[in-house]
Amino acid sequence: IGTFHSFGLKIIRENYREIDYKSNITIIDREDMTSIIKKVMKELGLNSQDYDIKYIINKISFAKNEGLSPMEFSSLFKSDLDQMVSSIYDKYAKKLKENNSVDFDDLLVLPLEIFKKNKSILDKYQNIYEYILVDEYQDTNNAQYTLIKLLLNDDKNICVVGDDWQSIYSWRGADFRNILNFERDFSGAKVIKLEENYRSTKNILD
Repeated sequence: IGTFHSFGLKIIRENYREIDYKSNITIIDREDMTSIIKKVMKELGLNSQDYDIKYIINKISFAKNEGLSPMEFSSLFKSDLDQMVSSIYDKYAKKLKENNSVDFDDLLVLPLEIFKKNKSILDKYQNIYEYILVDEYQDTNNAQYTLIKLLLNDDKNICVVGDDWQSIYSWRGADFRNILNFERDFSGAKVIKLEENYRSTKNILD
C-alpha cells in the first residue's frame, strides 16, 4: 500500500543500475529544484530575476508527467519562452543525473523508463502485483495512468475508485478523463455506482 510516488521510489531503488544511477539516490525538494534551476539559468546567461521561476518549474513538471523529453517539449511548444524552458529543462535534467538526484516528478517518470527499457523487469513486477487497486482515480495524471497500464498483467485485475465530479488536481496535471475512459480502456469492467450517502445530513446533500 502506498502512493504512486513511494511506489515509484521503490522501483527506482531496486533497479537504479538500469537508468545509470548509483544506489544512494537523493530526492530533491522544491527549494532545491529552484536553486538548481537558478544556477542553470545563470550558466545559460539568463537572469533568473527576469523570469517567473514557478512558471518554469511547473512547465518542466508538466513535460515530465506528459512523458516529454526536452527535445520533444521543444518540438511541440514553439514560443520563445517555452524554447527557453526547454533549454533549462535539458540542462536541469543532466545536472540531476550528475548529482545522482531525482525530483518528485522523476519518481513517476523513471519507473516508466525502467519498464520500457527492460521487459524482464516489467514482467517481474507484473507477477508480483496480480491485483491493482487505485483510489481517487479521477486525480491520476498521464504518467500515473501509463504506469498502471504497464503494470497490469494479462489477467487485467484492476479495480479503481473515483468520481469525475471530485477531480481537484487538474492544476497538477490530473486528467479526469482517465476515469471517464475506464470502461473503454478495460473492456468488460463492472461498474458499481455508490449513490447512497451515509455520512452527510440532508442539508449538506441539498
